[in-house]
Amino acid sequence: MPALLRPRMSDWTVVVPVLAVLLLLVTWNRELPGPLVAVVAAFLAGAVLAAVHHAEVVAHKVGEPYGSLVLAVAVTVIEVALIVTLMISGGDKTQALARDTVFAAVMITCNGILGLSLLLGALRRRVAVFNPEGTGGALATVATLATLSLVVPTFTTSKTGPEFSPAQLAFAAVASLALYGLFVMVQTGRHRDYFLPVTGDGSAPDSDGDGHADPPSTRTAVTSLVLLLVALVAVVGDAKTVSPTIEAGVAAANLPQAFVGVVIALLVLLPETLAAARAARRDRVQISLNLALGSAMASIGLTIPAIALASIWLDGPLLLGLGGTQLTLLALTVVTGVLTVVPGRATVLQGGVHLVLLAAFVFLAASP
Repeated sequence: MPALLRPRMSDWTVVVPVLAVLLLLVTWNRELPGPLVAVVAAFLAGAVLAAVHHAEVVAHKVGEPYGSLVLAVAVTVIEVALIVTLMISGGDKTQALARDTVFAAVMITCNGILGLSLLLGALRRRVAVFNPEGTGGALATVATLATLSLVVPTFTTSKTGPEFSPAQLAFAAVASLALYGLFVMVQTGRHRDYFLPVTGDGSAPDSDGDGHADPPSTRTAVTSLVLLLVALVAVVGDAKTVSPTIEAGVAAANLPQAFVGVVIALLVLLPETLAAARAARRDRVQISLNLALGSAMASIGLTIPAIALASIWLDGPLLLGLGGTQLTLLALTVVTGVLTVVPGRATVLQGGVHLVLLAAFVFLAASP
């Protein structure tokens, strides 16, 4: 079995996540000087790389689409914890944090990760090939979740402002969980083959793994699963530790408060971005798209119910409705995504279009 699939206690992929968590415990809820912030940021980057490694080991053991699901759900669960923690401690300025972070996650996954995956896949073999049935179903679910949770609150009239009434929020939470649960059932059950990699002629490849290595042992996979969770805790926790510095930097640069949500989403989604890029370089574009759309889906489907539950004890309104510019970008993303997914094949053009949409989102978030 290759060394990649045999984590040892001396490996950096084992040591770095553990040290990152220890550093998190030492620095939690403390004001840090500049040099220590740099140290935390360095361990944050190391934890991201370790998370990608262990996610690949787990994915190689359980096969697709379960491997993509493990990373997407793990990252999203901890992302939810980060959002709730920041909202509890942040006061009035975090009333729109959930909306800003979830919308940023949707734009990053559906344009950034998806566009990068298509671009790398097309550069490798001129045309990136994927399964339109599974990818189309995932995109439809993302579009429905985003509309119910982020668009509808802008137009409801039960309460003033872009927020749900308690009954509407409860319905959105239940609907989000139901849709996400239904998608997972379809992805891992009756139509699992819709989410498996395909070759240029539309057939399944010889192996769900990398095509060379044997699957790791159960013990190795369980060890990597535990270390994956440790690494993700370190990623999100250290991201929160450096968030005061991020907020200070955003304020010093005269950027809107909403840009903090963009930075947080970028940090939290780094493991999935790197994992998707690696899969695309290995001609597993479908795995990359599973990660991108699965992460967007989990981000909404798990975050909104959690925020709805947390709103019971959170003070102040919960702003979920998007503004005009955000609505336009979301609509353009959905339309472009449909046109990209339907053929089941994409060139560098489609990848570039999605990356330009991400760039437009980031620019307009900084300069609304």
